[in-house]
Amino acid sequence: MALVLPLAVACTGMGQTTREFDGATAFGYLERQVAFGYRIPGSPAHAATAAWIDSLVRQRADTVIVQAWTHVTGTGDSLPLQNILARFRPEATERILFLAHWDTRPVSDNPSWTGAPTPVPGANDGASGVAVLLGMADALRVRPPGVGVDLLFVDGEDYGDFQRAPRDVLIGSRYFATHLPPGPRPLYAVLFDLVGDSDLRLLPEGQSVLGAPEVVELVWRVAEEIGHGGVWVNAPGSGPTLIDDHVELQKVGIRAIDVVDFDYGPRNAWWHTPQDTLDKVSASSLQVVGDVGMALVRRHSASR
Repeated sequence: MALVLPLAVACTGMGQTTREFDGATAFGYLERQVAFGYRIPGSPAHAATAAWIDSLVRQRADTVIVQAWTHVTGTGDSLPLQNILARFRPEATERILFLAHWDTRPVSDNPSWTGAPTPVPGANDGASGVAVLLGMADALRVRPPGVGVDLLFVDGEDYGDFQRAPRDVLIGSRYFATHLPPGPRPLYAVLFDLVGDSDLRLLPEGQSVLGAPEVVELVWRVAEEIGHGGVWVNAPGSGPTLIDDHVELQKVGIRAIDVVDFDYGPRNAWWHTPQDTLDKVSASSLQVVGDVGMALVRRHSASR
């Protein structure tokens, strides 16, 4: 289905929406993830985090689908992985997909990092996107959507080397793309990654502009309409171009974009390092991202 109608709805000038996403609660979800420890596939913290996410969404969503499998890496390691899909109005034929990865990177590999190659806490890279999805789940439980909404927590995004071992990254989104749940495909998908930075600034990502420009236009326009244009800066060509989970969805024809602030710390110095910690992220950043996610849901609901 084309996005003509949703775009028209987004242009109706409905103005600031009623705030229903709670950034403070979402930040608590972020803190809880960091408290589990490094969410590296195969670790006790990884298993505990999966059980926690699963228990939360089962109390909120209409249905939950768990995709569990074992991924064998290029070096022969076996990783127990799982995607968790929380579905609201699973019977609806018009659907929106939001996703984030919940695992964390096993080794610090930022080019500017000179310390030991230790694991990454993932306060921003991992926990922030999950926190937004869980905050949206809270809002959707209180006020069910008028369209189908899927919240996808993908595993194994950050395990391997993006350049030398591409089969060992984006594992969960690749698995989901080749094992789509029954029913209609989403109108579009929005990935939240690195969205908790205290100094948040969201520019359109290059692969998103190339693969789904109408979705970029919709999302950034809605952000401006509800008063968050100072953070969501619609300047195509000024953002990064990244290999991220949205690319795997684009490969199977899903109109997917990446909402990401890839300027984390001075010259991106905190990304993929032990410095990705709680003091670098904020509830206010989660708020402006969650507000836009919920505004998208409500705009589509209003168009029905």
